[in-house]
Amino acid sequence: MNDEPIERNESSEGMAKVVYILYLASILVGLTSIIGVVIAYINKDEAPEWLKSHYQFQIRTFWIGILYTFIGLLTSIILIGWLVLLFTLIWFIIRCIKGIQLLDKKTACPNPTTWMF
Repeated sequence: MNDEPIERNESSEGMAKVVYILYLASILVGLTSIIGVVIAYINKDEAPEWLKSHYQFQIRTFWIGILYTFIGLLTSIILIGWLVLLFTLIWFIIRCIKGIQLLDKKTACPNPTTWMF
C-alpha cells in the first residue's frame, strides 16, 4: 500500500517532465504545447504541493507565451514585433529548461506566478 503513493508521485513527476518536453517540441511542431497544457491542467489537482508549483508554472508559461506571441504578431508590422517574437522564443526556452532543472532536483518552482524567468 505504501508503494502506491510513491508510484503516483513518480508518475505525476514524469508527466510534468513530459509537459516541458512537449512545450520544447512545440517550437518545431507547433501544436504539442496545447497537449502539454491540457496534461498540466489534468494533473495539477492531484499532484504533491511541490509539483503543483510546476504545473502552475507550465500553465502560466503557456498562456503568457500566447499573449507575448500575439503581441509580437500584432506589432510585427512595425518591425518591433520581430524582436518581441525573438524574446518570446528565448523566454519560452529558458522557462522550460529552468523547469526541467528544478524538476530533476525535485524542487518546487520558487515563483511559479512570475512573468519572467
